[in-house]
Amino acid sequence: MFIEIVFVGLPIDRDEVEEALDAAFGADGEITGAGGGMGRCHLDLEIEPGLDRDAALERLRSVLAALGVEECATLNVGG
Repeated sequence: MFIEIVFVGLPIDRDEVEEALDAAFGADGEITGAGGGMGRCHLDLEIEPGLDRDAALERLRSVLAALGVEECATLNVGG
């Protein structure tokens, strides 16, 4: 599963989010891309195929909430 996480008005450095996601997902997921510009930035998260979709999204939302950035994030979920 592929998840694009788009941030608008991110109050912390994008690298902090990436590090937290790396720690939370370990071998279950990998940041495969990142970018930014025009007041937005994004991270591309590739989730291992065997991981339950709902569990992966809950883990992702939990990390974003712990960092205090859930409100400025939009999740675009692909197959």
